[in-house]
Amino acid sequence: MQYVLIVFVLFLLELLYFKIANRYNIIDKPNHRSAHTEITLRGGGIIFWFAALIYFTQNYSENLLFFAGITLVSVVSFWDDILSLPNKIRLLAHFTAISLVFYHLGLFAVLPIWGVILGYVFFIGIINAYNFMDGINGITGVYTLVVLGSLLYVNQYIQEFTTFNLIVYPMLAAVVFLFFNFRKKAKCFAGDIGSIAIAFWVVYLLLELVLKTNSMLWILFLAVYGVDAIITISHRLYLRQNIFEAHRLHFYQILSNEYKIQHRVVALGYGIAQVIASGLVVFLVDKVPDLVIFAIVLVPLIGIYSLKFYLIKGHGER
Repeated sequence: MQYVLIVFVLFLLELLYFKIANRYNIIDKPNHRSAHTEITLRGGGIIFWFAALIYFTQNYSENLLFFAGITLVSVVSFWDDILSLPNKIRLLAHFTAISLVFYHLGLFAVLPIWGVILGYVFFIGIINAYNFMDGINGITGVYTLVVLGSLLYVNQYIQEFTTFNLIVYPMLAAVVFLFFNFRKKAKCFAGDIGSIAIAFWVVYLLLELVLKTNSMLWILFLAVYGVDAIITISHRLYLRQNIFEAHRLHFYQILSNEYKIQHRVVALGYGIAQVIASGLVVFLVDKVPDLVIFAIVLVPLIGIYSLKFYLIKGHGER
């Protein structure tokens, strides 16, 4: 009953936000780089911050710094959704929020300086990759449910590393968001506030799991996004493009924009691919070495991603 009530509250909060967005014209206008063709409400992903707020009001003594961090990145991201901020302001907000989480988890005390630096690169990289991948209807919500579902399974059956509700609340928010976004004509888009807030939440949970198990294996719960984001960035650098500018070179963009595959089909494809990758991790953990698991998961994904270059060539693009 508790979770039904939370879904109901989140649903009402989302509808309230829609009224505010309509009133103040918080919209996403399509351009030549967009995967959509109609004006749509932006910032529907604020539902993830609402979920964090509800969780914090129930557990304020334990998660103050986590909530402060996700609030900081959410506020700056929402501001960016409305006015478009310089990259340095966004990065400063991310750096500050991540520092709060690192302090909360005790990373400054247990890691050498090079480990802390790698932690910042890892955290900021995933947050921005999650944002880059938010470009078609359904993909952020579907992928988030898969990642959080994988973490929930580990927490329940392999290694408890966090509280149950800290995983379930963002899953409930993702379900509510998908109700409005997983459509041929979406009612709203996540916006930076949505993709960055949920990315912050996901990486926080991953860090908890990595610290608890002393293993980096669990980052493969983001393998599909990771392969797409890293290789696409490498491709754009090869083409001498500004990686901070909008583009249409992600695999999902080629499939949905150039080959006109329905957005929801592509989104489900990414989700299914990550289910398989996460399932392999869960099945093989403690059975074979971690490096072997990395190879088993990543090599096929890289092979599948490489098909993108043939699709681009076949469509007459670089």
